[in-house]
Amino acid sequence: IKDTATGEITELRCTYDPGTKSGTAQDGRKVKATLHWVSVKDAVKAEIRLYEHLFVKEYPDEVEPGQDFRSNLNPNSLKVLQGYVEPSLRNVPPGSRFQFLRLGYFCADPDSTPEKPVFNRTVALRDTWARIRKSPRKL
Repeated sequence: IKDTATGEITELRCTYDPGTKSGTAQDGRKVKATLHWVSVKDAVKAEIRLYEHLFVKEYPDEVEPGQDFRSNLNPNSLKVLQGYVEPSLRNVPPGSRFQFLRLGYFCADPDSTPEKPVFNRTVALRDTWARIRKSPRKL
């Protein structure tokens, strides 16, 4: 539910089906995913690093006269965001891997500390929801 003045989400209404936690249901239903939400009161602030291609061209040495490979550096190769993670991720060893909901797979960075956890995206996920929204509705 969104606040009409700010557009900020103020409440989430959902159901919990403990019989599907393992990814299967006793009644035969197929479970596509199990989500883990982080509560606002327990969440820990973390630095999230999103890496993209370092170069804008497949062959960085393909440059105009008088330039070098640096002219093909991607200025958007790193985006640093602030996010929230569950408290147990404060103390994970560097290199530990996790899937963050709808974003991709991440590993704990050697820069990470219990006071400031840092995670690097290693693999992005395809945005299935965007694809579903773009496709025409089937009746």
